[in-house]
Amino acid sequence: MWSAPKIELKSPRELALMRNAGRLLGRVLDEIGMMVRPGVTSRELDELADQRIREAGATALFRGVKNPAARFPFPACICASLNEAVVHGIPDDRPLEAGDVLSVDCGLRLKGYCSDSARTYAVGEVSLEARKLLAVTKEALDIAVREIRPRIKWSAVAEKMQKCVEDAGFGVVREFVGHGIGREMHEEPKIPNYVDRDQRLDFELLPGMTLAIEPMVAAGGPEVDYRDDDRWTVITKDRSLAAHFEHTVAVTTSGAEVLTRAD
Repeated sequence: MWSAPKIELKSPRELALMRNAGRLLGRVLDEIGMMVRPGVTSRELDELADQRIREAGATALFRGVKNPAARFPFPACICASLNEAVVHGIPDDRPLEAGDVLSVDCGLRLKGYCSDSARTYAVGEVSLEARKLLAVTKEALDIAVREIRPRIKWSAVAEKMQKCVEDAGFGVVREFVGHGIGREMHEEPKIPNYVDRDQRLDFELLPGMTLAIEPMVAAGGPEVDYRDDDRWTVITKDRSLAAHFEHTVAVTTSGAEVLTRAD
């Protein structure tokens, strides 16, 4: 018989530690964003993130993660997912080109607590479709932050996120979802960006929950596949552009606090 997952509520002390980890990660992604331009490689972005995380006495979460479907443990500090890549792209030496869209996902642990965040950057001048895709995906995340409040079901938030995306003519990726976060990068609950019709992924929002909310959106259909050469990189099946935005968020007594901003 199915039962609801046990979700850990964080104490004020734990939230303070997660706030510090989140601010650090926000600063890292701010600096990456200033560096994104034609001619820069995602490997250079990875080296920057790795240096800043080490300098702060933190550790990168993604490097060394194992995936039974992949050919090797994840080799980098950031995920760098280019154009049709949705998530889990591996940084490389390909120079970015004007018109590309690059999703950068990064996670770190500082003093025992984790933060996880992602942004999608336009490289130089991009198409109208790409600009719309980035704006809509970010708006889906912003909706979640605005709508979260105690004692409502997550599905009430996810429904508005899904409507935002689908009303724009885009697809909500379903194979990958957000997650709880705290001492570990992945904790309960799983957090879909769509309404889970059988409600197995639904839960009640409570103060003290810390959630990594991460809409992943495809400009075309929502179906995905894996790139054969590494079995890490998740790409849209129809090779349409994809975008990914993520914040680590704490549920408070009055709403939501974004923990992964630099300020």
